[in-house]
Amino acid sequence: MIISIASGKGGTGKTTVAVNLALAIENGIQLLDCDAEEPNAHIFIRPKISEKKSVFVPMPEVDREKCNLCGKCAKICAYNAIAVVKDKLLIFPELCHGCGACSYLCPQKAIREVNKEIGYLEIGNKNELDFVHGKLNIGEILVTFIIKEIKKHKNQNKTVIIDCPPGTSCPMITAVKDSDYCILVTEPTPFGLNDLILAVEVLRKLDIPFGVFINRSDLGNENVENYCQKENIRILAKIPFSKEIAVAYSKGITIVDSIPSYKRFFQEMFDSIVAGKS
Repeated sequence: MIISIASGKGGTGKTTVAVNLALAIENGIQLLDCDAEEPNAHIFIRPKISEKKSVFVPMPEVDREKCNLCGKCAKICAYNAIAVVKDKLLIFPELCHGCGACSYLCPQKAIREVNKEIGYLEIGNKNELDFVHGKLNIGEILVTFIIKEIKKHKNQNKTVIIDCPPGTSCPMITAVKDSDYCILVTEPTPFGLNDLILAVEVLRKLDIPFGVFINRSDLGNENVENYCQKENIRILAKIPFSKEIAVAYSKGITIVDSIPSYKRFFQEMFDSIVAGKS
């Protein structure tokens, strides 16, 4: 079973839920941190890293002697990463998405693809918990390539928990896609509700079953709960604000380690998700 943890905005406690859920279940779990622009699950998991792999994207390289400046590559590029200016063909690597159309369609076979490193994956474990995360290099933008590489390491024999990037754009969609269930983490504030609504629309379009986890539930207002009731959205669990949890978090200590009673809390939430899917 693949359970993704997502949120319409950052700072709601998405990683907190993902990490504590993974640690509460203990056996047969794999945690994939797909927030590759700023991964932080490792801070709490403290995995033993056994393997590091570079991630590459194919970039066009032009043979100037073969190129006759026909411009077909520039016309086919959906991202305007190639331009023909006077007697030169210009390539803008920052805009290239590595689709390969230019090299495939070049009549002169003047374009070939070369690998460009954009980031890396780290693979390891914490006791029985398998762990994979990725990190996008500074200055790069193609985070979806990192996310796809992380997801290639899914272990079909385990329960996979995916910590998704925040928001509702391409990185989040890439991470949450093909999940069996999604936990949407939100907070009872106007911003929390606004971005929760956007995330709900995305998951409904993707036809992924989901429920809502309300963090710091005793702060803000009741609008999030009213919205969930109106839209017939299941509220999976709520955690009130806790200074003890906040202090532990600031030290990189998980909820289930600082307050052991929460281990059963997360286990019961997982059991209810599995029961609802069976």
